[in-house]
Amino acid sequence: MFPKIDAHQHFWELNRFDYAWLEAPSLEKIRRDYLPCDLKVELKKAGVHSCVFVQTQHHIDETKWVLQLAEEHPFIVGVVGWIDLASPDCEEQLLELKQHPKFVGVRHVVHDEPDIDFIVRPDVFRGLATLEKHRVPFDLLFFVEHLPHAVTLAQQFPRLPMVIDHLAKPHIKAQRLDNWLQAFHEAAAYPNIYCKLSGMITEADHNEWTPGDLKIYIEKALQYFTPQRLMFGSDWPVCNLAGEYERVVQALDENLGALSECEKEAIWGRTAAYFYGLEVLK
Repeated sequence: MFPKIDAHQHFWELNRFDYAWLEAPSLEKIRRDYLPCDLKVELKKAGVHSCVFVQTQHHIDETKWVLQLAEEHPFIVGVVGWIDLASPDCEEQLLELKQHPKFVGVRHVVHDEPDIDFIVRPDVFRGLATLEKHRVPFDLLFFVEHLPHAVTLAQQFPRLPMVIDHLAKPHIKAQRLDNWLQAFHEAAAYPNIYCKLSGMITEADHNEWTPGDLKIYIEKALQYFTPQRLMFGSDWPVCNLAGEYERVVQALDENLGALSECEKEAIWGRTAAYFYGLEVLK
């Protein structure tokens, strides 16, 4: 059995960086430090072997900090960090991080940018071209309104591996498909775009959600992307707003019940290992 990999989680230490976003009253429940020792307990309980950290800061120092954590904790098998895609120093920053074997990708918090078209700006395109040149994967952190840009990116950068985080945050609480499904389907037509089955329970009703609320969204992801381009992510510790780590795993497991063991293996670990080039493949 291929080991289970959590392809999307975070750490933070409140006195280390500026976590202004955590000051929102709705996030009080997760406004504390979350470090590898906390996650290790959750992974063990849920039967998950290893994890991939994904950035929260637009600051290269966070990436360097977590790369150091990854050296100390073998279960952290990959770090998706940050570089300034719009900077003339973009390639220099990328090459510095690439020296570390556990640096596996880049993300920018696109959905918080005031400009909805940030990701298709010419200066950002130059940065994405640098990622494509060095074949460094890029995480797409979108809301549904950003999702049409995925097709533009796939066409412009056909050799850049990209993954949609959290299915682009469909409105699960309202059970809406109308403002999400078409763009999601169109993005899936491009083989260099993957998708994370992550971040779903926090888009549902935090207090009343059930695994059935996620069902239609997972079914559409399976239909359009197939298991070979889907990967599990917990979005821990953000998931704690709506449910503990083990419950996230159980909810996805319940919704994958009809798949073959080979298909389940892809979603639980093989796809992430291939996409990010993780050491667990060796």
